[in-house]
Amino acid sequence: MSLYGANLDRAEKRLGSTGSDLDRKYWPALALFAGLGLLVWFTIGEGAVMVFGRPVEIRLVALLVIGSFALRTVLARQADRIRHGGDKGGS
Repeated sequence: MSLYGANLDRAEKRLGSTGSDLDRKYWPALALFAGLGLLVWFTIGEGAVMVFGRPVEIRLVALLVIGSFALRTVLARQADRIRHGGDKGGS
């Protein structure tokens, strides 16, 4: 194998996440999303914005954005489990 091929293999290993990497990062990521959600709830005031002609609390908009990132994290983990051979003792 050439020097270029060895460097390419190392770069691919650094860029790609293995299943155990994602499992290790999953719970801390969800805990951080929950902590961020608590910070949003207690720090953003009770202002309202108009959404489709109805007033919506601004903190709910921020929580929706954070919740969408948390949902994306959950779906990515489930997709990785499906790709790598099914559920490994989880829910």
